[in-house]
Amino acid sequence: MKQKKRITIYDIAKKLNIAASSVSRALNNSGNINEKTRKLVMATAADLNYKRNALASNLRMGHSKTIGIVVPRINQNFFSNVIAGIEEASYQKGYNLIICQSNESHEKEVQCVNTLINQHVDCIVISVSADGNDYKHLQNVIDNEIQLIQFDRVTDELETLKVINDTEQVSLEAVSHMIEQGYKRIALLEGPQNLHIFKQRKTGYLNALKKHNIPVAEELIVKNAWTKELGAKATKKLLNLPNPPDAIFASTSDFSALGVLEVASAMGIKVPSELGICGYSNEAFTEITSPSITTIDQFSIYMGETIADLYFREMDQEESSRTPKTISIKPKLIVRASTRKMG
Repeated sequence: MKQKKRITIYDIAKKLNIAASSVSRALNNSGNINEKTRKLVMATAADLNYKRNALASNLRMGHSKTIGIVVPRINQNFFSNVIAGIEEASYQKGYNLIICQSNESHEKEVQCVNTLINQHVDCIVISVSADGNDYKHLQNVIDNEIQLIQFDRVTDELETLKVINDTEQVSLEAVSHMIEQGYKRIALLEGPQNLHIFKQRKTGYLNALKKHNIPVAEELIVKNAWTKELGAKATKKLLNLPNPPDAIFASTSDFSALGVLEVASAMGIKVPSELGICGYSNEAFTEITSPSITTIDQFSIYMGETIADLYFREMDQEESSRTPKTISIKPKLIVRASTRKMG
């Protein structure tokens, strides 16, 4: 089906045999237009089903009032909550959102960013994918004088506004909690180490072992086990070791922790008495699994609100006073049944 042509002010001007500038003044209720002409223009616009091009109008004023968001996965509770937080704060300022997902693909992330640049967004908010370590496309955002805000997964190669979590400290707290519950051999499911947040979580894990004088067992550290499927695969390997772990810290996500729980259940291993499980991100399902899963709340909605507030505060400042800022939000360990070995 052929798409209908969008009605413009030129169509209204042609129908009324007046100048397009007169139509524009009438539609914008500006001066130098008589009431009779204004009413005629408004009636004709309604008759032709004219829709105001808000983007073009905003661009003439020097901004699009649009924020672009790029996340690895829209269907993860953490990212969807961040988006919700941004949307709530942005809506109050009259801004719209364009949301893209990279599906953990660097190539798709680059395409998303380039599309948002071409859409003349005022700001791009991004949590980088796990697939790459080339950030020329983000430098391109800066070069186009578009505000860039990184969150959660960030690169230190670029000095931009950032909103992050203190993942190292809370990971130390999570592993220390499991040790205090009596677990001695705690495995780590780690994420891609090219991403700073997963490096921090591993550091927190190692620091907790050091703090409690527990030697590091390299066979208990599994690389890139950051999806449910990879978490399940890693768990099968770990639990079939001659000396298997008695707890697993799925530092990548709760989806990975869910993979751990499903494998343990299939193997007849009791959680938490025989195996402790801790995830990360406080996905909604962690409260309703059996047993419920200990996790880490990143305060994702608040993170989204913080991102939007940071952008609007930055816009209110003079250009000369703008400096790169990093806001760190302290996450919280939520202890549930999956690690309550001691009751």
